[in-house]
Amino acid sequence: MSLQEFEPLVLFNTLTRKKEPFVPYNPPYVGMYVCGPTVYSNVHLGNVRTFLNFDILFRYLTHIGYKVRYVRNITDVGHLVGDGDEGEDKIGRIAKLEKLEPMEIVQRYTNDFHEVMATFNILPPSIEPTATGHLIEQIEAVQKLIDKGLAYESNGSVYFDIARYNEFGNNYGKLSGRVLDELRVETRELEGQDEKRNPLDFALWKKAAPEHIMQWNSPWGMGFPGWHLECTCMSSKYLGTSFDIHGGGMDLKFPHHECEIAQGTALNGKEPVRYWMHSNMLTVNGQKMSKSLNNSFLPKELFTGNHPLLEQAFSPMTVRFFMLQSHYRSTLDFSNEALRAAQKGYRKLANGARIIKTMEYESQPESEINEKAKNDIEQSIRRFYDAMNDDINTAVAIAQLFNLLKYINMLYTGQLKYAAIGEDTFKQLETKFLYFFHDILGLIEEKPTGESIINGMLNLYKEYKAEKQYDKVDEIRTYFKNQGLVIRDMKHRIDWAYDE
Repeated sequence: MSLQEFEPLVLFNTLTRKKEPFVPYNPPYVGMYVCGPTVYSNVHLGNVRTFLNFDILFRYLTHIGYKVRYVRNITDVGHLVGDGDEGEDKIGRIAKLEKLEPMEIVQRYTNDFHEVMATFNILPPSIEPTATGHLIEQIEAVQKLIDKGLAYESNGSVYFDIARYNEFGNNYGKLSGRVLDELRVETRELEGQDEKRNPLDFALWKKAAPEHIMQWNSPWGMGFPGWHLECTCMSSKYLGTSFDIHGGGMDLKFPHHECEIAQGTALNGKEPVRYWMHSNMLTVNGQKMSKSLNNSFLPKELFTGNHPLLEQAFSPMTVRFFMLQSHYRSTLDFSNEALRAAQKGYRKLANGARIIKTMEYESQPESEINEKAKNDIEQSIRRFYDAMNDDINTAVAIAQLFNLLKYINMLYTGQLKYAAIGEDTFKQLETKFLYFFHDILGLIEEKPTGESIINGMLNLYKEYKAEKQYDKVDEIRTYFKNQGLVIRDMKHRIDWAYDE
């Protein structure tokens, strides 16, 4: 079974508002940029969901043969409180409060971000550039836009001229569907708006007040880059002026990504990105997740269960699996009930992954082939790929994984003979199940203790049971239970499993 047999990959393009066949600019090479975190606080679960979704896309593109350069930035300057053109730098504000250098704040929360990503088994990108590491490129881009008549200096700041941009036949607002006249009505009168020709014009470079900690010299005086410009410069530096995929959370669609399109098009005279992709948000018990409602979670709170809304702790792989059960463009609602169901589902699949690694094909020449089982296994593998090729639909793909698990369990318990599906189909079942589970979905087995200890305790259990020392048998059962494991005492074998 080759990948050419399946439906081609299609992705939903936010720009065109429809699914489109994935055709990269320069196959087999793919350029993908995802907006990374602004490192002024601990990473929250909304961030995790976004990076997890693009981790799956990265893994899958690699699996089907593409050579992916994945760029995910670190924003360490220029992102102001409120996401607009006025106010304090988010990092600078925390640095003042804690009386630390801004780069100490950056380092602390960059470290936290990397630790959280590793805990969820989210792969690192190919390149992780920082905004402060690309100030030269940003200053050059600002000057180029001024020279083209698409930006103007005002009182030491430089703004992008949206009206002039649209005069050249462009359409600011096309990604988000915003209409300029409506945006003008919505725009509040803010400090600094009088510097702009149009209240919608956005900052490319901001003049820094004397008390502003993070500032650099430029042709327009001391200042700092605009948040939107940073991503345009970093993405084009490492992926070219037109690249394949740009991703991020739904909240970045406007104004951040809208401004990136305008900047990239203005700088290079062509669309900067072919496919725009956005991950949807998290809700908690039907409400939007937010700090003000006290219903947001840090990953460590989930892992310890130490939060008023949590009834128990949930492991990283349980949370990863929970997030994958929903399509990336769908809203995902957190609840204790849903997380417990995900815990059970994840452990079922983890048990399947563990036991199939121990299984070896047993030839039985006299056995008849069970065509129904054989075809069902092969169809489930095909449907897994079809689901992933349909805009990375992990929810449908996981359903196929459970169908494959059914056959693993039937082989394990002796309900189905190996020879009934044939050696080729068994090999497909083994290799594809493990590849889907580990490499594409990125799930790993969470062993609470070393496997040698587990197996040693299981051998003791067998000895005590043979000697009818049932008090010690019960002690070992309790030990396993406390480790999140169970002993499976079957007719043909005694084994351990993750407690479902």
